Amino acid sequence: MTEAAIVGWAHTPFGKLDDPDAESLIARVARAAIEDAGIQPTEIGAIFVGHFNNGFQKQDFPSSLVMNSIPELRFTRATRYENACASGSAAVHGAREWLAAGRGRFALVLGVEKMTATPGPQVGECLLSASYRREEGDIPAGFAGVFGQIAQRYFQRYGDQSDALAAIAAKNHRNGVDNPYAQIRKDLGFAFCRAESDKNPFVAPPLKRTDCSLVSDGAAALVLAGPDTARAMPKAVSLRAAVQVNDFLPLSRRDPTALEGAAVAWHRALADAGIGLADLSFVETHDCFTIAELMEYEAMGLTAPGQGARAVLEGWTAADGKLPVNRSGGLKAKGHPIGATGVSMHAIAAMQLTGQAGAMQLPRADIGGVFNMGGAGVANYVSILEPLRV
Repeated sequence: MTEAAIVGWAHTPFGKLDDPDAESLIARVARAAIEDAGIQPTEIGAIFVGHFNNGFQKQDFPSSLVMNSIPELRFTRATRYENACASGSAAVHGAREWLAAGRGRFALVLGVEKMTATPGPQVGECLLSASYRREEGDIPAGFAGVFGQIAQRYFQRYGDQSDALAAIAAKNHRNGVDNPYAQIRKDLGFAFCRAESDKNPFVAPPLKRTDCSLVSDGAAALVLAGPDTARAMPKAVSLRAAVQVNDFLPLSRRDPTALEGAAVAWHRALADAGIGLADLSFVETHDCFTIAELMEYEAMGLTAPGQGARAVLEGWTAADGKLPVNRSGGLKAKGHPIGATGVSMHAIAAMQLTGQAGAMQLPRADIGGVFNMGGAGVANYVSILEPLRV
């Protein structure tokens, strides 16, 4: 059932940006998204802000920052949403639910993070807070180390998957060349991603630098409308299904070789949408580390457990494959400003579904899937999107 639709969007480049803070990044996308929707700021009934934690910047409490650049939004309800790396999708889903409840006609969703001005060790500490510190706080290499241990366990159970991880990295960097918002627009190639080198050292074995997403600055914004309002808009992309599933925080209470929460979220979302995985034209998924994308193939049902490598090595997830995954370049090439990531994924999907993705555009873009994950498979958000039918 259509309960809300995306009717406008805006997106900064991701990377090491000159913007001094999150407030500046919000200002770059908020009014632009409202203008893209063709409405006035005074028509916005609520603001939803995806933002991770205050460890990257001293300024916390970001929900009202947009009012500094758009004073017409003063006295509008505004709320910050935080669910680790899925904070952006939490904001999108929150706006959808607000609209479904009939609380207003238009909602503004913002996702933002300013990370690169923070020293590396502090970035690592901030990211590690998305794990269960009581048991995982001393893992070497921080959050990368958490996924390094997941990869080790996966390798122990299913065999060495280094070729598959390198193929995922190479695919996403190849796709990132076509994304004007991407932090890295360079085709690194399989051989570079596969080999350990001075430029591609191990970060948390078996994960190398090319297996890890980037520290990034960036922001993205969406305008959402209720279905009746959206049908009168120039463009509208329906959130046909939107599911959130949370799992245990400690890895010790879960099977580290399977993203069980993600699998439940995918199953519920596809059922809610009344479709199967084969009906999707593409997926934007959360490749914070290449092992995550590999395991997500299995969670979405593209392959059986332990066989995710087939999907990438046999070309299923390439831009011209049967289910293109991360045509944007994913977090691996596009970048991963934490709070902005989920909003960006929805914006990129909306671009694909309206034929406005430029060089990223797929020849077939009828129904898209978005998977955004917080922590190591803890907060799992799946959205199914399609053009709104009049």
